[in-house]
Amino acid sequence: MVWSDLIGIEKLRIGELAEKTGITRRTIDYYTTLGLLQAERSASNYRYYSIEMIEKLQLIEEKKASGMSLEAIKKQFEEVQIEEVDIQELRLQMQYLEKEVTHLIEQINSEEKATQHNIKQKVSSESVALMQSLLLLIT
Repeated sequence: MVWSDLIGIEKLRIGELAEKTGITRRTIDYYTTLGLLQAERSASNYRYYSIEMIEKLQLIEEKKASGMSLEAIKKQFEEVQIEEVDIQELRLQMQYLEKEVTHLIEQINSEEKATQHNIKQKVSSESVALMQSLLLLIT
């Protein structure tokens, strides 16, 4: 497979995917039915697959060749997908916290020394440790 042949191609129909991977349309259809592959439906009810499905098909075939069942492959893909969603959610939360902490630091820095000291006294040691950990993760 030459990836340069795919530049500019956004979606593939099942026949094109079969041709590029050497995997039959029937097998691709079966994998899609099982939920191993994702396809988008057009208004005319054609299935369109993203370019990433080429790699996913090759991975499925490799795992099958090593003796893994399709059910086990699907479970593994689902676990990876859940981890990716969790990581993305964590990143979004960290970005939100970073903005909040930056805003708080700006507010504290704009206050007088006595007010700064009062604010710092009210923050628990656990909160300080958590903020320091978050700052280390963010930077």
